[in-house]
Amino acid sequence: MVEITVCVGSSCHLKGAYEVIKEFERLIPFYGLENSVELKAGFCLGRCTEGVTVKVGDRYFTSVAPKDVAGLLEAVKNGNWKED
Repeated sequence: MVEITVCVGSSCHLKGAYEVIKEFERLIPFYGLENSVELKAGFCLGRCTEGVTVKVGDRYFTSVAPKDVAGLLEAVKNGNWKED
């Protein structure tokens, strides 16, 4: 199972973390990933100036907006989210 953590610290919250979470919740079933990913909220992921920050496994993605969620989930589904 792949763990996806969305930062909900002060900076990321102000930059739209809640909307990013809502988009993950909406699209995870669309991509059939309900049994493959675990969506979590994390207080601070240490990249406040680059928020909204999302951690997929051990990899960080910064400046994530709701429009980016589909691409992240597609990468997770295809198994290529670990690549740079």
